[in-house]
Amino acid sequence: MAKKSNAPVSTITRDMNALCEPVGNIYETVRIVAKRANQIAIDSKRELDKKLAEFATNNDNLDEVFDNREQVEISRYYEQQPKPTLQAIKEFEDGEIYWKNPSDLKDEDGTD
Repeated sequence: MAKKSNAPVSTITRDMNALCEPVGNIYETVRIVAKRANQIAIDSKRELDKKLAEFATNNDNLDEVFDNREQVEISRYYEQQPKPTLQAIKEFEDGEIYWKNPSDLKDEDGTD
């Protein structure tokens, strides 16, 4: 199953000044968190699709619809996971995200 996260399942109020402190810019912080949330969502979607593909049938007959208990359990598990945005914010707060700004690298090289 997916990596167990200690991120909250529901939205909580955050101190935006404290959240953007490592970067110094709230817009840059939002960009970093959004990019990581997209990565988490894509990874989770790939993993879910891979697990559900095991239960796929090649039969296109709509009359033969049945519930597969394992498939339902897998879907429920992924539905109960914290949202990718909440996971990304938790990772950012814990210092688990590495980022770099390409414009800062240009300034350091003196090529700007």
